[in-house]
Amino acid sequence: MRRLHQDVLAEPVPPALLAAAGVTAARHARRANWARWGGMAAGVLLAFGAGWLANSQWSATYAGARLAKAGGATREFVHAASVAHAVYAPEKRHPVEVAATEQQHLLQWLSKRLDKPLQLPDLSSQGYVLVGGRLLPGDRGARAQFMFENTAGERVTLYVGTLAATEPNAGTSASQETAFRFSSDGPVPSFYWVDRGFGYAIAGPVPRATLLNLATLVYRQLGPA
Repeated sequence: MRRLHQDVLAEPVPPALLAAAGVTAARHARRANWARWGGMAAGVLLAFGAGWLANSQWSATYAGARLAKAGGATREFVHAASVAHAVYAPEKRHPVEVAATEQQHLLQWLSKRLDKPLQLPDLSSQGYVLVGGRLLPGDRGARAQFMFENTAGERVTLYVGTLAATEPNAGTSASQETAFRFSSDGPVPSFYWVDRGFGYAIAGPVPRATLLNLATLVYRQLGPA
């Protein structure tokens, strides 16, 4: 074949074939670039997704760790507030021991049992009115629960009581005070805070923003312990 077509093999490649080959090579190069850039983009997206997921998981873990670091007494207090709400809020006939109609007696009784003058916040600006309250046992003493209800029948409870200073350096004021913190430890969520060894937790199955507004209102009205 080489001998028969030696003259053809010696001829230069026609320009049309060279142009066609150039187009084909350019297409292959573009495909290779797109594959390379596409792989890089996929890698970036994968890394971003993994980072976002890790951050979400870290945030959830950190939120739980904050409560864990608060100390055993605080953890018990916050959990007890949530459980007490879940137990008594659904009651129709006996949600409280003393009704709102006996508010003065309720405050005197619970103040005596907790050995602290208690006050009742007014939550009517948020649509909640007092149902009443009850005495509850705590880890190391008596605690009180005040129940509030709105026109839709939704109930929130304010749980108060003395917190034992069981953490290291518990004698310092800083270790006995916390800013507002959100907790989902229990049947219903709550916002809680501690002021000089006295704890407050407002709990209920309501949106987090509503719960925070109620907690802020309670804090402003009751002030420092």
